Amino acid sequence: MNEFKVITLCGSTRFKEQFIEMQKKLTLEGNIVISVGAFGHCGDNEVWTDGKKAMLDRMHLAKIDLADEIFVINVDNYIGDSTRNEIEYAKSKGKRVRFLE
Repeated sequence: MNEFKVITLCGSTRFKEQFIEMQKKLTLEGNIVISVGAFGHCGDNEVWTDGKKAMLDRMHLAKIDLADEIFVINVDNYIGDSTRNEIEYAKSKGKRVRFLE
């Protein structure tokens, strides 16, 4: 077994700075961190074209499958529908769920 815990970050892509900050923090703590590949709510407008959002949502569930746990970026306790679905998915797979707030 790998000595490193794998953590997938979840949360609204409007919190780009917090995603980057937590990725760095968790990595320096000795974790393998899986994050989002595009920030649709912060200017990565390609996310909203040609079914990309649905594909990225499916991909994020696959990232959760790879993880030991998820870490939810819930600034001001904001959790949108997509993130809520990811949390429920992670729980259904027996993954630990931690929250920023």
